[in-house]
Amino acid sequence: MESNLRTSMQQVANFGTPTARDHGADMIKLIEELYPICRSLTGDGVRYTFDLLKNHVPVTTYEVPSGTHVFDWEVPKEWNIKGGWIKGPKGEKIVDFADSNLHVLNYSVPVHKKVGLEELKSHLFSLPEHPDWIPYRTSYYNENWGFCLSHRQLESLEEGEYEVFIDSTLAPGSLTYGEVYLPGETEEEILLSTHICHPSLCNDNLSGIAVMVELIKALQELPHRRHSFRFIFIPTTIGSITWLARNEANTHKIKHGLVATLLGDGHPFTYQKTRNGKLEIDKVATHALINSGQPFEIQQFNPFGFDERQFSTPGFQLPVARLTRSTLYTYREYHSSADNIDAISPTYLKESLDMYLKICLILDRNCKYMNLVPKGEVRLGKRGLYHKIGGNSQHMSDQMAMLWILNYADGTHDLVDIANDSGIPFDKIYEIALILKDKDLLAEA
Repeated sequence: MESNLRTSMQQVANFGTPTARDHGADMIKLIEELYPICRSLTGDGVRYTFDLLKNHVPVTTYEVPSGTHVFDWEVPKEWNIKGGWIKGPKGEKIVDFADSNLHVLNYSVPVHKKVGLEELKSHLFSLPEHPDWIPYRTSYYNENWGFCLSHRQLESLEEGEYEVFIDSTLAPGSLTYGEVYLPGETEEEILLSTHICHPSLCNDNLSGIAVMVELIKALQELPHRRHSFRFIFIPTTIGSITWLARNEANTHKIKHGLVATLLGDGHPFTYQKTRNGKLEIDKVATHALINSGQPFEIQQFNPFGFDERQFSTPGFQLPVARLTRSTLYTYREYHSSADNIDAISPTYLKESLDMYLKICLILDRNCKYMNLVPKGEVRLGKRGLYHKIGGNSQHMSDQMAMLWILNYADGTHDLVDIANDSGIPFDKIYEIALILKDKDLLAEA
């Protein structure tokens, strides 16, 4: 038992070492593959993205028809686009979807007509504070057409007649989302959610997609999992609402959850607590961050943000938090063409992967125990657990972990509590707890 456990622990410890696969480079490669695709809430861009992801992980996709009622919302029409451009007064293309899929307002209705400069400007979007960047803008629920361009280019437009063309369709279809389910020893689930609807934006949210793909691979390699893990790849807001509406009967299985996005830049980790703020996942994430040796920030729940706000609405109140690096307020490249491959790093992606893996492992292994020999100190020697030869720091560390666990194993303290109070790393506490359990000294509470 002890030998098998140490082998299992070593497999996890070796994840991402120089002798293992270069996970950071693999994530960058996947992001580069997905970057050119024009994704949206719906459409073929999302489906093509899933086709590529299926080469890496076992994603099951679902189609939900347009018009389907999902609580207070309904699934929108499906949007697809082939191209779009603006021609200037001299007939030259001055904006072209072929150059950047951010150039066309996402969810634009089709249009082909000639307009004057004043009317054209009412359909143009730019970033005056960043004059060389192209903004990412959407019009999901208000049928409109438009183009996004750099502010410098906008200011250079001359009076005259412009020809605008957007070759798109907005018609009944379906919304596509994907799931990866990794069964565990119990049906209690750890939910990992990431949004898949943004076009050519690397940190938001190809970073989240790439980290989740590598996390799935890492969890698949574990010799066993107590919890079942469910990964969902969804369009933002309407996707989580749709998923909740279709899976409401099973949401009671969700014991912990995290929303993953903005994971490729160099900003310190930012953990936003659950709506309750005092749940096990809040304690575990805080423990993992404190013991990571990296800078981090912990924020209270905010009903404005990503999909954690849907999981946390009063009708569900699921234990779902969010772990990012940057936030909406600290990522200056947010929703712009500057959110490109240069804005992320394989090093930061790997750090994000390691943090998610650490939190998932602690959540999966954390539990409460009862000391089965609670009266007086347990005699370790007669069970072969006490080492007589001194000077071995490994033996002393093991023995101190045993004493802490046996003393705190009263059914009210979990392993993270013991790690926090003792200052002994969680991995050591977990390893020794299983050894004590194997010696019939502990039982799960």
